[in-house]
Amino acid sequence: MKTASEFTSPPQDYNLIVPDGWFQLVLDPDYRDRGIIALADRQFHGVENAPHIKKEFMRDLQRKAKDAYNAGGTELYISILTIGPVPLASSLLISVPAPDEWPDISDAEELAEHLVGRHGGSGNGDHELSVVSLAAAGSAVRHRRKQAADPATQMGNTLPTTTLTYYIPVPVTSRWLMLNFSTPMDPLADQLVELFDTVAGTLHWE
Repeated sequence: MKTASEFTSPPQDYNLIVPDGWFQLVLDPDYRDRGIIALADRQFHGVENAPHIKKEFMRDLQRKAKDAYNAGGTELYISILTIGPVPLASSLLISVPAPDEWPDISDAEELAEHLVGRHGGSGNGDHELSVVSLAAAGSAVRHRRKQAADPATQMGNTLPTTTLTYYIPVPVTSRWLMLNFSTPMDPLADQLVELFDTVAGTLHWE
């Protein structure tokens, strides 16, 4: 397995390891509806009296999948893990923004400075931004932030959402790979961020 600095031509693909309890949803419009149906059937298995909630769940997923695909999303993972009866709601969106939607920057330190300018500082309690080193993928920008809940678009969720984004430069290109982790489980946010960091650390180029 090559590290990022060993590539002399662009990698053909990436790979990373996700927990067994994360459902992979393909974002391609030709395939995503069947994935949404499969996930909804799995999540509501044995629940016969909640057709409206199931329909809302599918509609929310369709909206998220469409928006993610239009923004360059390639894969969406949704957690179906639980602790007893409590679902560990979280997701991972992997995307590659189009060149014309991204600043002409190929260095992690430079991107971090650009993002600091946009977000007003490197850390203020609800906002942390730093440059980190991933074992095989190389330098990356790590951005953790907390956002107020939006019940209208989050199926009634009233807890703040914690988002952790990794921006990783693709070797020998000017493109970036983005890993966008998100969870509304505010009481467990720190533990889930540790899990997200572990998943990001498995990223390597093929």
